[in-house]
Amino acid sequence: MSSYLYKLIQEGEHQRQDFKFCINDSRKIAKSLVAFANTNGGKLLVGVKDNGKIAGIRTDEEFYMVEAAAKIYSNPPINFSTQQWQIEGKTVLEIQIEPSTTKPHFAKNDDGKWLAYIRVHDENILAHKIQLNVWRKNKSQVGIYFTYSETEKILVEYLQKNPTITFSKFVRLAHISRNKAEEVLSNSVIMEIVEIKTEKDVTFFSLNTMFDESFPKEIENVKRLKV
Repeated sequence: MSSYLYKLIQEGEHQRQDFKFCINDSRKIAKSLVAFANTNGGKLLVGVKDNGKIAGIRTDEEFYMVEAAAKIYSNPPINFSTQQWQIEGKTVLEIQIEPSTTKPHFAKNDDGKWLAYIRVHDENILAHKIQLNVWRKNKSQVGIYFTYSETEKILVEYLQKNPTITFSKFVRLAHISRNKAEEVLSNSVIMEIVEIKTEKDVTFFSLNTMFDESFPKEIENVKRLKV
């Protein structure tokens, strides 16, 4: 099955794959596991350098450090599966993480803080506060109360003329508090009116491509309940 592993390595690091030369800190691995679980899942190849060169793992200790990362330094704990591959006389450990149904997951950093990450291209990026709100509201049994008020209208009309808007821009544009902007944007994401997108240095919001201009007239004072 070496052809399978070579194929993975040739793909390089990307949205759903990361290489680790070795594991000497479970906290750092927890960051990658959390990012995969919070996004689209992925593979972690341990014993492979960033340039794709196969180094192999040293001992079974790597597995136990991954287990600690998933169970101790991730909250809630993350499920994963493993497979060992023998190639070029060396052992590569493949860690498979599925997209989580219990988002958000948090990783404990060196300062003892629990932080949520998402996977963007080949990097692990801190999740925006709006994304955290969306995850939490989606898990809630209470639901949300969505009103298409003047504030929501300002957001939609701006995005009908401009491709994106940032959180700070929306606060200034609508002349509202940051707390109010968080509520409006997170509810709009849940109602699938806008989409949240994160790049390396910025999180922005765009109008959902499936958005129907007649939609606002049909959702005034709509309460979205959890089934």
